[in-house]
Amino acid sequence: MAVKPSPTTLRRQLGAELRRLRADRTVADVAGELGWSDSKLSRIETAHTGIRPKDLDRLLEAYGVAEDGRARIRALAGQSRQRAWWEAYGDVLPNAYETYIGFEAEATGIYNYEAQIVPGLLQTAEYASAVIQADGVYEDEEVHSQRVAVRMARQAVLTRDPPPKLSVILDEAVLRRQIGGPDIMRRQLTGLVEANERSMITVYVLPFSAGAHRALAGSFVILEFSGDSDHPLVYCEGMTGGVFRSRQDELRSYWMSFEALRAAALNPRRSVEFINAVVRDNQ
Repeated sequence: MAVKPSPTTLRRQLGAELRRLRADRTVADVAGELGWSDSKLSRIETAHTGIRPKDLDRLLEAYGVAEDGRARIRALAGQSRQRAWWEAYGDVLPNAYETYIGFEAEATGIYNYEAQIVPGLLQTAEYASAVIQADGVYEDEEVHSQRVAVRMARQAVLTRDPPPKLSVILDEAVLRRQIGGPDIMRRQLTGLVEANERSMITVYVLPFSAGAHRALAGSFVILEFSGDSDHPLVYCEGMTGGVFRSRQDELRSYWMSFEALRAAALNPRRSVEFINAVVRDNQ
C-alpha cells in the first residue's frame, strides 16, 4: 500500500530543492541579500522549520526561478504545511522533540544507543508514564497523559509498510535501573525480549564488563532516510532540549561510535539471554 508523504518528508524535499537552487552561493550570501539570519535559511533547507509563502516568494525571486518552476515549488511548500498527527500535541512537546518525531516517522533506519532508559519506540505505556513522571516537569495530569499518548503513537512507525530497521544498543544500566518499580520493570524487560523477535528489530546489550567505550558522553540516535539527497541525521536529547547534527564529520564520528559499541556488545542471542536473566532477578 502506498504511503502518503508526511509534512516532514515534503519539507525535506522542499529543502533539497531550495539547496539545489542556491547552487554555489553560500547560505550567508543569500541570507544577507534577503536580510535574514544564516540560521533561518539553514533551518529551512534542513527541514527543521517551514517557510512562509511571502518568504518563499522572496527566495524564488532571488534565485531567478521561472514562473512555472515557482508554481511547482509553491505547491510542494503548501503540501508541506499540512498538519501531521503529532502537531496536535504541539503545546506539550518541546520544539526539537516535535521535529524529531517527524524525522523518525520517515526514517528507513533507526540506530539508537541508550545509556539511561529504554528507547521510546520500545517502551511500554506504564514504563513511559514512569519515565515522564520522573522528569518532574509535566506535573499537570492532562499534559502527562498527552505525553504518554505521543510516545505510544510514535510506535506506529514500526507497523509501517515497509517498517524501518531498528537497531538498539542498551547499556546494562538501562536494564538494572528500577523505573516504576519491579513489576513495571519486569514487564518492560519482557517486552524487549518480545520486540527482539520481530524481524526488523535488533536489540543488543552492552554489559558493564565491556568497560570504557566511545559513547561515554551519552545517548544518541542516527536516522537514515531513502533517497540520495536525504542525508542521515543524528539526534542527541538533553535536559533542556534536543540537538540535531548533520555535518559529514559529525555523522562519521557517530557511525564509528555506534559500530564500536555494537562490536563490544553481546550478540542478539546472548543479549536476549542476558535480559531474561535480569527478568529472573526481578522476580
